[in-house]
Amino acid sequence: MIIPKDRNKPLVEILNDLIGSTVSVKVIEVNDEENKLTFSQKLATWEKYIDQVNVGDVFEGKVNSLVEFGAFVYLRFPDGGYHIEGLVHKSEISWDLVRDIKDFLIEGETVRVKVVKIDKQRSRMELSIKQLQADPLFETLDTLMPPEGINMGASNADVGVPNEQLPGLEQICQELRQEEGILDVKIGRQALEKRVVSQDLELWLSNIPSESGKFTLLARAGRQVQEVQLHTFLDREGLKQAVQRVKARVP
Repeated sequence: MIIPKDRNKPLVEILNDLIGSTVSVKVIEVNDEENKLTFSQKLATWEKYIDQVNVGDVFEGKVNSLVEFGAFVYLRFPDGGYHIEGLVHKSEISWDLVRDIKDFLIEGETVRVKVVKIDKQRSRMELSIKQLQADPLFETLDTLMPPEGINMGASNADVGVPNEQLPGLEQICQELRQEEGILDVKIGRQALEKRVVSQDLELWLSNIPSESGKFTLLARAGRQVQEVQLHTFLDREGLKQAVQRVKARVP
């Protein structure tokens, strides 16, 4: 696949510019009855360069097109060429709530992306811009929810502590108590962010180091943030799997 310098150029002109050029193609269909061969330059390019890409790699990329569900970005390789593309899903563009992708990205602009998934059988690749940025919640967690026993000089009303628990969180806590290896579940601090990331309930393990089998699970929906304290003899990976099982059971 070649990225035209002029994106508004008609397809027939782009193809005319290729006359006389040497290009790599892959045969994708042979039709003996019609005496016809079908080639793909895109697949040939994919197979040539995909072995240079691994999950976790960070590339400079160029936004090729914006669609309702995300942005297609071409990766820039060491030879300076933009050869294969991947999708940055709408949810992987920013920690902010993305309603209109055009508010965050512009076709043709250069961005840094992280490779998060490669599907070689389907010739597809998933990318993320968000994962190269620190989650603002972690940067301000202790400001939003001061550790217990520390007086920050403000009342709950001043720091925006909600009066109600996150919807569905109690059911999740009940399910967590049923998981083997989890000894205790307690709902901890809560606060309101200044920004909205998603209206849906999100759960993830805090990066705060565990002590004596105690982990912190963070829940967030809209602007509301809730801390859940877990006591368990599971390791971090085992606890992640338990949380995933619970999320699958709770609608």
